[in-house]
Amino acid sequence: MRICVEARIRADLDDLWTRTQEPAQQQRWDLRFSEIAHLPRAEGEPQRFRYATRVLPFLTVTGTGVPTGERRPPDGTRTSALRYTSAHRLSLPAEGSRHWRYVPDGDGVRFLACCDYQPRWGVFGALADRLVFRPLMGWATAWSLDRLRLWLERGITPERALRNWLAEVTVRVVAATVACAGLGWESFLRLLGPFAASTAYLLPLLLSLVVCLALLVPPLARTPAARRCLRTPPVRACASPLPRTLEDPR
Repeated sequence: MRICVEARIRADLDDLWTRTQEPAQQQRWDLRFSEIAHLPRAEGEPQRFRYATRVLPFLTVTGTGVPTGERRPPDGTRTSALRYTSAHRLSLPAEGSRHWRYVPDGDGVRFLACCDYQPRWGVFGALADRLVFRPLMGWATAWSLDRLRLWLERGITPERALRNWLAEVTVRVVAATVACAGLGWESFLRLLGPFAASTAYLLPLLLSLVVCLALLVPPLARTPAARRCLRTPPVRACASPLPRTLEDPR
């Protein structure tokens, strides 16, 4: 079961290509990686890169990848593919592949990001991957693509978008926590004296409304959100196996 996410981005195809193909640019918007950098290359060898993901402040998982080609057919679409592997024993994905497809669509581009990998750790790893890791990676991919969209469409830098998201999440969590705690404020109601009886019915209703708003109100326009991306693109976009290599017909 692969991960496949689609985002529609109103931007120039070349700009989108640059922001996604250059490691220094990708590591700014892609939540899944804290570092992406090219490795030294000998003449005639493919350009490999190193990626790192900081799982905890004291734990970083690393791996390497190599592009396996790109394709630019006459219809204006573009596709790039790569393969990656990690020898780190704490990395659940042992090896995998991904391809990105860029499809011009009116005033924007449909950007499809698909990947698949082989988990390690045997049966435990397969179960952990299916129940936790793969859904989390799907969410992180969608959130990152919307963060990229805000950068290209609105000029909101990835760093600013992250701060917006953290601020909004904090407000929502605080509001919901205070409202839930307030549902048990019997001592507060006693201070209202003769109005306590009527307020006893109104206050829980208002606090419940606050909780619902904190959980259900859509994210602000300047805040990245995974829900804005299509987590299940059309079958035709992800029906074929992920390519190991791509050959450019030019």
